[in-house]
Amino acid sequence: MRERPVTNQTAAASMTRTRELVTAALLTALISASAWVSIPLPSGVPLTLQIFFVVLAALLLTPGWAFASMGGYVLLGAAGLPIFAGAKGGLGVLAGPTGGYLIGFAVGALLGSLARVSLERAGRAGLVADAVAAAVVVACVYVIGTVQLSIVLGLSPVAAIAAGVAPYILGDAVKAAVAVAAAAGIRRARG
Repeated sequence: MRERPVTNQTAAASMTRTRELVTAALLTALISASAWVSIPLPSGVPLTLQIFFVVLAALLLTPGWAFASMGGYVLLGAAGLPIFAGAKGGLGVLAGPTGGYLIGFAVGALLGSLARVSLERAGRAGLVADAVAAAVVVACVYVIGTVQLSIVLGLSPVAAIAAGVAPYILGDAVKAAVAVAAAAGIRRARG
């Protein structure tokens, strides 16, 4: 059997896949660890650093890898690992009031990364693409999370927004802005 020669292009593609895999795994581990540091709030939706890592996934990974990273986190937690906020895990958490926010992490990472890639292809790379991607991530998490919060707790949309969005929006905007700055630094460091 003849082996195919390794070209520079093949080696570069292999390095890119390896970097994506390692970055995705690292972000899955970091979001899992960050869930252990949570501040419970009266709304039932705890304050964590998780949004920071979801935005970072959207900014550093291709859409498929961003989804795999955050989707892997959700699947590990659904399997029972205590990696959701408050050291919880299991399908009950996903079916509960805050489960929509967790599902929103995977969807938000995917759609945020897609938005960033689309803007980069259109010539809008850099801060504009990153800021739009971060906004898409946060919006997805809020929309999916608020819908489930409303359904599970029987809240009106306004009451669900008051409980599940309003207390967090400023903090999440700061976390997203820090993630945008961190992503720019990480890209420069890895060349």
